[in-house]
Amino acid sequence: MREMAAIVRGRVQGVWFRGWTRETARALGVTGWVRNLPDGAVEVLAHGTDEQLDRLESHLWQGPPLARVTTIESRRADTDTPLPDFSVRR
Repeated sequence: MREMAAIVRGRVQGVWFRGWTRETARALGVTGWVRNLPDGAVEVLAHGTDEQLDRLESHLWQGPPLARVTTIESRRADTDTPLPDFSVRR
């Protein structure tokens, strides 16, 4: 099991990015969470295989129709503590 922590920047708040990320991650079989950050970015913590995380990161670059992603800073690590679902955090 792998973990990806990502910060997504650009026009990513107020455009349904968190809900879209939850739906996309669930469709890919990825668990974790997504939340808005005070600086206007979105933070994503995701658990899955490298292939699942690659696909999620690729989708994050697209985002929902009104989003405009400019950068994604991500890192990966091994994890032994899978999360039960993919949720939106406040």
